[in-house]
Amino acid sequence: MSITLLLLRHGQIRANRQGRWHGSTDSALTLKGRIQAVLTSSALRKNREIDAVYTSPLQRCRHTSRLATVHLSQQPKIIDGLAEMSIGDWEGKKYRQLQIDHQLNERCTQDPQWRPPNGESLADVALRMRHSIEQIVRCHSDGSTVLVVSHGAAMAIALATFLDDDPSRWGNYHFHNCGLTELTFNDKPSLGGFDDCSHLGMFG
Repeated sequence: MSITLLLLRHGQIRANRQGRWHGSTDSALTLKGRIQAVLTSSALRKNREIDAVYTSPLQRCRHTSRLATVHLSQQPKIIDGLAEMSIGDWEGKKYRQLQIDHQLNERCTQDPQWRPPNGESLADVALRMRHSIEQIVRCHSDGSTVLVVSHGAAMAIALATFLDDDPSRWGNYHFHNCGLTELTFNDKPSLGGFDDCSHLGMFG
C-alpha cells in the first residue's frame, strides 16, 4: 500500500514575522499568510490530485487549509493531534530569548521527556503526531494523496519520529510558511520533495 501525505505548514502569522513562539497560541494569518495560501491553491490545482484534507484545529491552519483547497470539493477535517507543540508558560516569547533564558532547543533535544512549565515534551508531541498520521493513513486507500496542514515544530518532530525513529532529531527538518513536503508510506515511510516553496515566488 502506498499513500502520500502532502504536508503543508500554515501561512505566515505575525509571531512568525516577529520571531516569537506561538505554539498553542491561536493566531490569525497575516495578509502575506493569506496570499501564500492562495498561491498554494494555484499550485495544487495545477499539479496535484488531492483525495482528502486534514488540518490542525488552530485557526492559522484551518484558514490556510480553506484557502489552499478552495478548488476542491473535499472539506478539511480537523484532527486535534496535529496542533503545534505547546511551550506552556513560555508561549509568546521570542526564539532568541527562549535560547538565552531557557536553552529551550537544547533541553528538548537532550531529553525528549523534558517539558517546559505547563507545556509539552518532544515525546508528547511525537506520540500524538504519530497517532494522528497513522489514523490518516489507515483511512485511505492505495495511491491516495492526502493534504495535511500543520505546524513547523510538530511536523519536524513527526518526520524525526517516522524517518529517524528519534524525535530529538527534529532540528534536521525546518519548514517555511506554506512549504510543501511529501511523506510517502509504502513498506516504510520515505521523504520525497521537502519544504518546496517554489510556488510562492516573492511571497516565500
